[in-house]
Amino acid sequence: MLILEELIVNGGKRLEGEVFVSGAKNAAVAMIPAAILANDVCVIENLPYIDDVISLADTLNEMGVKCDFLDPHTLRIDSRNLNNFCATYEAVKKIRASYYLLGALLGRYKQAEVAFPGGCNFGTRPIDQHIKGFTALGAEVVVEHGMIKARADKLVGTQIYLDVVSVGATINIMLAAVLAEGTTTIENAAKEPHVVDTANFLNSMGANIKGAGTDVIRIVGVKKLSGTNYMIIPDQIEAGTYMIAGAITRGDVTVHNLIPKHMESVSAKLLEMGVELEEGDDYIRVKAKDRLKAVNIKTLPYPGFPTDLQPQMSALLSIAEGTSIITESVWENRFQYIDELKRLGADIKVEGRVAVIKGVKKLSGAQVSATDLRAGAGLVLAALAAEGKTTINNLQYIDRGYEAIEKKLNAMGAEIIRVKK
Repeated sequence: MLILEELIVNGGKRLEGEVFVSGAKNAAVAMIPAAILANDVCVIENLPYIDDVISLADTLNEMGVKCDFLDPHTLRIDSRNLNNFCATYEAVKKIRASYYLLGALLGRYKQAEVAFPGGCNFGTRPIDQHIKGFTALGAEVVVEHGMIKARADKLVGTQIYLDVVSVGATINIMLAAVLAEGTTTIENAAKEPHVVDTANFLNSMGANIKGAGTDVIRIVGVKKLSGTNYMIIPDQIEAGTYMIAGAITRGDVTVHNLIPKHMESVSAKLLEMGVELEEGDDYIRVKAKDRLKAVNIKTLPYPGFPTDLQPQMSALLSIAEGTSIITESVWENRFQYIDELKRLGADIKVEGRVAVIKGVKKLSGAQVSATDLRAGAGLVLAALAAEGKTTINNLQYIDRGYEAIEKKLNAMGAEIIRVKK
């Protein structure tokens, strides 16, 4: 049963101190299904302890896999007794990344049935590129009664060109191809850090994948994969969220356990706005004293500015000096949360995929609701900067992707409490 909770934020507090970034959500939700490709035991470390990870582990347990949390951030996955190729709607309704079960089951067993996934709803996220890839490898894919069913006598490597850059399709095709006969080439592949991390995880199991991080990935099929121990990379989006939190409160925040290279597009925009940044091997210190300047942003696949940090930047730009323009080129309905920001006093007009943000001097507390995961994070940041008290509903979205967000922010001087409704 869903427990309804809300965050009450007492805004206007300057953040100072340190915060440590958890493991990457988007890598974790790909690797947990990928582990079933080996008829063996895999241990994944540095997992974020978030709802999406817990839900995926529960789903695998229902399918006969033994998933045990050795501690909140370490999951042992034993798939030697996997006995079910079907993930029902009830099992996957909360998680978008359940579609990775398709590629993993198809790769290992040549058959899979997975219900259409759930997760955040901010526009159509078609899986036609996934299906195109599976079909090219030799699978027959049908969609009926809300289930995606894939089956193949055998999978054979081939050349696949993605019509659009898709992280999900890139990873799913990799999962299906690692045990296929021959060589698979994915062209126009996604280059995101979690694509690279998933490829590295598969290679640690014995796969032969080259080119991850470029737009051409080559996968030479192997006969079998074996168990592995693997540590996930830090979460690029969580790191960016806390960097922006430091900026929006005119604070002095050091974000630890990040990979500075992954943050370059965010760092560049913060510098352009007037934020001071100090970069180390695995940390970035964010300092902001004065009111920041407006900038223009266009979201793009990696290494461009991430769509998953767009709502957080909208919050920051809503109190910057001047007019900013954000162009959303990845998802068509990602501005659903703008009405919630307006409740806090933001001056924003949206036309299609473009938001025009006129910076105001201050935001004021109000009652708002998260419309999706990253929108929820954006509202938390706006509430930190707002005068007075803000109440944020629909925390189930935020908890899908952020581990203990209020505790991490409170440790730097925020005043946030979580209460049951």
